[in-house]
Amino acid sequence: MSSHSTPRVRETPYPGPPWGYLTRLAQESYFGAMPVIDADAHVDETEATWAYIDEAYKRYTPVTVMQDPASSGGTQPQGYNRYWCVDGRFLVRRIRDDKRTETTVVSRELLDVAARLRHMDELGIDVQVCYPTTFLLRWSPRDDIEHALRKSYNRWMADRWKLSDNRLRWVCLPPMGDMGEAVKELRFARENGACGLMKKGIECGGKRAGDSYFFPLYQEAAALDMAVCIHTGTGDPALTDADATILSLHNITAPVIDAFTSLVMAEVPAKFPRLRVGFIEAMASWVPFSLAELRARHERARWLFSFDLTKNLLKESRFYVACQTVEDLPYLIQHCGEDNLVAGTDYSHADQSAEIRTLSVLKEMGEEGFITGRQAEKILQDNPAALYGLS
Repeated sequence: MSSHSTPRVRETPYPGPPWGYLTRLAQESYFGAMPVIDADAHVDETEATWAYIDEAYKRYTPVTVMQDPASSGGTQPQGYNRYWCVDGRFLVRRIRDDKRTETTVVSRELLDVAARLRHMDELGIDVQVCYPTTFLLRWSPRDDIEHALRKSYNRWMADRWKLSDNRLRWVCLPPMGDMGEAVKELRFARENGACGLMKKGIECGGKRAGDSYFFPLYQEAAALDMAVCIHTGTGDPALTDADATILSLHNITAPVIDAFTSLVMAEVPAKFPRLRVGFIEAMASWVPFSLAELRARHERARWLFSFDLTKNLLKESRFYVACQTVEDLPYLIQHCGEDNLVAGTDYSHADQSAEIRTLSVLKEMGEEGFITGRQAEKILQDNPAALYGLS
């Protein structure tokens, strides 16, 4: 295996929007009342991400290793043959295809923030809410190592935000194994451009999202006007994407759906009436199923489950769900309402959730009558602004 290096970070601020270069969508959103918001963009961690690790944990700084291309056996497919190594544990550090992702390494890894913002201008995006990549899995079974890496990531993103003219907002990664430290980290993040926190649907030893263990975090998020963002991924430290078969619905997507029902049944929206929750990158077609499941439990099994179920559940619970352009949006709007759907590009990724022109496609859907123009506007602007507190 051989080491790998990446270009140096460019520490220059964004010079401002090149008005003559903006698309019509971007111009309208810049001069209009509400920005166009990419509700689910990503960044790829890079060597610069780890520059903020506390001295006591420097020895756990992730190291990049690659399989020897000349190896005669056991080679992985291109893109899955580069790894982060931490304390003997391997997670994939993907080698992206610029053509397939329609992004570049300097924009994906925020090595050149100005380049990322220029690309956003091309795509007609005013604001991106940035999620991590490798942190969709757990780096280490040890809480202290995991926490050190999360804190370094948060500080890296805080510095990148400062170069972005407030256009690259981000979600904090709290140290979930210690709620006291998690609350402190949330306060740092809120002061440095974060508009939400990311958590897994099931984590911390199998705890569901409605577990009272997380209540201090929900209380602080509500007080700080930050969204709780349930993103696809796994909190199981035994799983690593070095084995690609773990990237399954059961491990990655189902925890988001479980979080939806868990939060309702634990009556978290009533306990924290200012809390907003996003369900991100799991599509939205599961929502009608989950609503039916909750109705069945509420009507037929009250002897076992005791929870209230409101008629307009998503709106009254302040739940927002990220939809995708491949879904039946008129059907989803019928079941979810038009005030609680958001959308994202999955920027930098190249899986089934990625569509870098998602926002312009949605605008075209509104113009062509597949959905109404106002519904498209809400998904692009009003709803993500409400979820992330950006209005």
